[in-house]
Amino acid sequence: MSAGPRPRLVVVGPPGSGKTTIGRAVAQSLGEPFVDVDEVVEQREGRSISDIFVDDGEPAFRELEREVCAQLLANGSGVVALGGGSVLDPRTEADLQGLHVVFLVVGIADAAKRVGFAQSRPLLMVNPRAAWTQLMNARRPVYERVATFAVDTAGRSVDEVVTDVVTALKEREQA
Repeated sequence: MSAGPRPRLVVVGPPGSGKTTIGRAVAQSLGEPFVDVDEVVEQREGRSISDIFVDDGEPAFRELEREVCAQLLANGSGVVALGGGSVLDPRTEADLQGLHVVFLVVGIADAAKRVGFAQSRPLLMVNPRAAWTQLMNARRPVYERVATFAVDTAGRSVDEVVTDVVTALKEREQA
């Protein structure tokens, strides 16, 4: 069985980095479709990620997330935003090989403003600032390893970040 088209760009980063917002805007700028792994998981399950975590546990959620990632990275198109923890699965990391991957870099101050550390973020429910910092420290090396380029989002508008992402992507496509 041959794989279909692969995504033009994959967006990775921690909660609050803007993966969905930036990914959607980049896709629009490029005239490409956009898909968010978390949204696909929620649609397939008919419930929120928070509910999946509470009802089934994190391992069950991660397996659902992995299935969606595998499908979209092998046969997706356009711009795909991965869930913040998707890249921790070595199979997903392997699936990213050969793709253009942008790591959206964000600090805790900007992440807090964007997500407000709401209860819809299951991994950030208890002591959200400490949890985010610990999560980011653990994940940063993986984000950096899978990314073909990084764009800092700190204190920047969506348009500024999108311009940098699109410019960097086009430079890599021409290389």
